[in-house]
Amino acid sequence: MKNYSPKRIALLNAALVSVFFCALYFFILIGRTDFNFILFLVSFTSLFLFTYFISYYLVNNFIYNRIRIIYKTINKFLTNDESKIQLPKHNSDYIEQVNNEVIRWVQDKTAEIDNLKKMEVYRREFLGNVSHELKTPIFNIQGYILTLLEGGINDPAINIKYLQRVEYSVNSLISIIEDLETISTLESGECKLNKTKFNLTELCYEVADVLEVKANNKFISIIIDAENDRTINVFADREKIKQVLINLVDNSIKYGKSGGKTEIDFFDMDKNVLVEIADNGIGITQENISRIFERFYRVDKSRSREYGNTGLGLAIVKHILEAHGQRINVSSTPGKGTTFTFTLKKS
Repeated sequence: MKNYSPKRIALLNAALVSVFFCALYFFILIGRTDFNFILFLVSFTSLFLFTYFISYYLVNNFIYNRIRIIYKTINKFLTNDESKIQLPKHNSDYIEQVNNEVIRWVQDKTAEIDNLKKMEVYRREFLGNVSHELKTPIFNIQGYILTLLEGGINDPAINIKYLQRVEYSVNSLISIIEDLETISTLESGECKLNKTKFNLTELCYEVADVLEVKANNKFISIIIDAENDRTINVFADREKIKQVLINLVDNSIKYGKSGGKTEIDFFDMDKNVLVEIADNGIGITQENISRIFERFYRVDKSRSREYGNTGLGLAIVKHILEAHGQRINVSSTPGKGTTFTFTLKKS
C-alpha cells in the first residue's frame, strides 16, 4: 500500500496539474512577438510552483477528509465512545493506517461471526441435551403415576415399588437441575470461591466415607496413600474441592470393574500438591478423552444412564479447578483404567 500513499498521489496530481497549466501558458506566450525568454522563465517557474503547491494542498486535503470519514465510521464500531476515536494524523500515511484498521476490523468481525456460529451450534446441542435429560425422568414419573391412578395404588405388589421409582426419578430431576445451576454459575463467573486452609488428606477420607456404600456394592476398594496419614494443607474452597473429589471418585466407581480399586495419591510439586485419582476400570479410548469434559458428553450413553449419570460431573470438575487457576489432566488405556490429575496450592 505504500506505493500508493496519499502523499505520492497528491504529488503526482499536483505535478500533472502544474504541467498542464504551464504547457497552456507556454503555448499562449510562444506565439507572441514581444516574447521575452527571461520573463517567460520566471513567470513559468512561478506558475509551476504556485499551481503545484495549491494542487497538492487541495488534493491532499480532499483525500484526507474522505479517508477521515471512513476511519471515523470504522472506529464507531470498535468503540461506543466517539470522544475516544483518534483520527489519523494528516502528515502520516493515513491510507495505510486506515487500510490496517479495515483489515483488523474485518478479521475481528469474521472471528466474531465464526464464534457466534459455534455458539449457536453449541446452544442447539445444549438445549437438545437438556430436553432429553429432563424427558427421561419426567416420562418415567408420568408412567408410574398413571399406573397407580389406574388401580395400581390398591395393589400392594405395585404401589410401594412404583412410588419408590417415582422418588428415584424425582431425585434424578433434582440432580440434573442442581448440576445445571452449578455449571451455569461457574461458567458465568458468578461463583465466589471461599478459599481457606484445610487438610486435604482429611477431606479425601470424608469423600471415601460418603462413597463407601457405593464402592462396597461393586466390591471396589478406595485406597488413600497419604504416607502414614500425613497432613497436607492446601488453600482452596473446601466445599468445591470436595465436589471435585466426589465427582472423580464416584466416576471411577461407576466405570470401575467389580473387585477393582480406586487409588488417591499425593505428590509434592514445590508450591503445589498434585492429586492423582486412578482406577483399574474399563478405561476411555483416545478419541473420547478430548471430549469427556464437555457438558452432557458420555463415552457410553447406555452405561451412563444405567448408572444415573447426568453427563455434567466432569464439566463441573473442570470449571471448579479453572476457577482456582488450576487444570485437570486425564490419561487412560481401554481395559486397564483411567487416571485424573490436578494440582492445588499448598498452604
